Amino acid sequence: MSDKNYNLAFVFPGQGSQSVGMLKELSEIYSVIKQTFERASDVLGKDLWKLASEGPAEVLNQTQNTQPVMLTAGFAIWQLWRENSSIEPAWMAGHSLGEYTALVCSNAIKFEDAVRLVSDRGLFMQEAVSETSGAMAAILGLDDPKVIEICNMSADGQVVSPVNFNAPGQVVIAGNSDAVERAMAAAKEAEAKRAVKLPVSVPSHCSLMKPAAERLKKRLNEISIESPDVTLIHNVDVASHNAPDVIRNALSEQLYKPVRWVDTIKFMHEQGVNQFVECGPGKVLIGLNKRIAKAADQFSIFNSETLQNVLEHING
Repeated sequence: MSDKNYNLAFVFPGQGSQSVGMLKELSEIYSVIKQTFERASDVLGKDLWKLASEGPAEVLNQTQNTQPVMLTAGFAIWQLWRENSSIEPAWMAGHSLGEYTALVCSNAIKFEDAVRLVSDRGLFMQEAVSETSGAMAAILGLDDPKVIEICNMSADGQVVSPVNFNAPGQVVIAGNSDAVERAMAAAKEAEAKRAVKLPVSVPSHCSLMKPAAERLKKRLNEISIESPDVTLIHNVDVASHNAPDVIRNALSEQLYKPVRWVDTIKFMHEQGVNQFVECGPGKVLIGLNKRIAKAADQFSIFNSETLQNVLEHING
């Protein structure tokens, strides 16, 4: 028997939270971690647990590998939570790829279908833009309108746009490599605290991903999608959807439209959510969330200590 907590949201990280050796300590205590990775490995015909626990990092960080590994890790922690608590969140969201994990955990997409789907998603993204022609960068210390203005001024016939509104004063931009470099230089001239190129090969969430989105949409039409059993807030429009075709459209558009993370967390907080749990690995999202919803409690689950901490606070 589960109890739904209407003040509780579980959020799921995307690419960038992965690391070699993640969830190793949890896996030594709780069998569900490796069992979940075995299910995903059987789907793809490759050992995802070995990749997550041993690397090498450059292979783990390849988009088509990172995506199924991160989805599997998030789902494994969600199952671990359900084994240890009867309390379930009334709200969910995921940052970029994490939205797929949220859809699995809310019973909208079957796990095995999602593993295949995000593996293909990563491949479509990688094939849409060559590794040297696209880039992403984090701009720190400028407000959103200024970053938008800088991108518009720096495009010069190419693509560069804000793609992740992660926290106040933290925006990620993406596009053609040369245009991103121009925008970084302009941001520094505008006295940004930092303008840092990110170690990625795919310029996610910008218009260069439209070819990948078209391919993804065809794949989305091949899988069954149900209405989520929690209120799940999507990245592209900061809204919840129940109709399968609307969810498919949101996932397709997500590839070439910005991740509105600030608005997502603000919206849930305004609806009464005062506890956010990042269903790991890592603690990237709680770092962002603390700056967005300062009055809310922020937790992350990525090892046995953090699991016990969340259980004590949420179970009471």
